[in-house]
Amino acid sequence: MNTDQFLVKSALKNIDRASFTWQTPSNIALVKYWGKSNPQIPKNASISFTLNNCHTITTIDFVKKEKSNEAVFNLFFEGKEKAEFKPKIAEFFKRVQQYCPYILEYKMTINSENSFPHSSGIASSASGLSAIAMCLMSLEKELNADLSAKNSNKKASFLARLGSGSASRSIEGPLVVWGKHAEIEGSSDLFGVQFPYKVHSIFENYQDVILLVDKGEKQVSSTVGHNLMHEHPFAENRFIQANENLAKMSKILQEGNAKDFINLVESEALTLHAMMLTSNPYFILMKPNTLEIINKIWEYRQENESSICFTLDAGANVHVLFPEKEKENVGQFIESQLSKYCDKNQYICDTVGFGAKMF
Repeated sequence: MNTDQFLVKSALKNIDRASFTWQTPSNIALVKYWGKSNPQIPKNASISFTLNNCHTITTIDFVKKEKSNEAVFNLFFEGKEKAEFKPKIAEFFKRVQQYCPYILEYKMTINSENSFPHSSGIASSASGLSAIAMCLMSLEKELNADLSAKNSNKKASFLARLGSGSASRSIEGPLVVWGKHAEIEGSSDLFGVQFPYKVHSIFENYQDVILLVDKGEKQVSSTVGHNLMHEHPFAENRFIQANENLAKMSKILQEGNAKDFINLVESEALTLHAMMLTSNPYFILMKPNTLEIINKIWEYRQENESSICFTLDAGANVHVLFPEKEKENVGQFIESQLSKYCDKNQYICDTVGFGAKMF
């Protein structure tokens, strides 16, 4: 794996201060990645819908200082200093400093806010770390005028991956593949790539309503969950299955087979949770209301010949996926039948988006 392409090789300008603001989205995996090796290399390839409304907005103010041996930064989340977030960000800066050595010459003040509840299974690390990566690349573009937008996005995905694997899929959209796969042109373990083939019209502007079953902290962090795959008795078969499923998903997305899409997406979601159920130690990430919602979705789909389906991240919340043409009917179903299973009847209406936006 050639990481030399991400090293800074040009002479950089001298800039005393700069400030950049980026909005980057969360994403929801259709084929899941679960299990990795160092440094943040996935055990299988994955593909995700980039979301639009679930995002993080991050501003980083850079002020020139004497060069230090480690990154110097202050971190504010939704207006308050968050000391508990700093170790993860410090580790991220440590991992990326060989590719972004200029960060050691600036004091950084990071202000970040989410449009959704933090640490509740809506991939807040994906949107949060991809936003920081985009701010770093904005600084690098100011320091190095020769850096192209295409190479900037690729490096941002590469950097974001070093903080959170799924963050590599939050730079672009609407569909992003992360992980080397023989049938996905240009795919890499080092960064995410846009799905390179023409997608059937049924999947354009796809809808995702996120049912907030549990807005609290996740029972188990993604890092812990991934580590459980190292000794998992079913891990190797799962990695094979996931790569086979990605090949199937590629064909489904191009041909527009809604029934096969539903079957594969729901199977992937349940397989992810099955891996946690059968790990040691084992975890039940669903809540009783998660199961109630799943059964209601199955009933609605059968009774209405709908293309509605669900997927899950590593938590209790349910992502309800459906084509745009069903937006009105499914919206009424969610409000009347599913919202009662949500924490304070809360849910987020989202749609497939196109990645990072600069402010």
